Amino acid sequence: MSTEQLNLTFAALADPTRRAILAHLAKKGEVSVSELAKPFKMSLPAISKHIKVLERAGLIVRGREAQWRPCQIKAQPLKEAVDWIEQYCQLWEQRLDQLDDYLHELQTQEKQDEQQK
Repeated sequence: MSTEQLNLTFAALADPTRRAILAHLAKKGEVSVSELAKPFKMSLPAISKHIKVLERAGLIVRGREAQWRPCQIKAQPLKEAVDWIEQYCQLWEQRLDQLDDYLHELQTQEKQDEQQK
């Protein structure tokens, strides 16, 4: 994944309204813009702006069926973001395992010191 694409994905996900839109699309599949706007207390143009950000980031696609332009989630950029995050999860798991080993070592040493007293 390119750095630019990753930046677009995380920037789009930074907003709670856009995350809620993605969650709604994940549940419902294809949905119209007006249906996406229903749960939010904002205008249709405001929702459209959020949709454009998600579309630019590649997180959703809009179809065209006559006058109806359904929105649909596109999972690939999300998977790529998860893959990127996963690298750091593995790093922190390794570090936590090392810390755990060190703490066990200290506890063992403390017990040995106490027994020698």
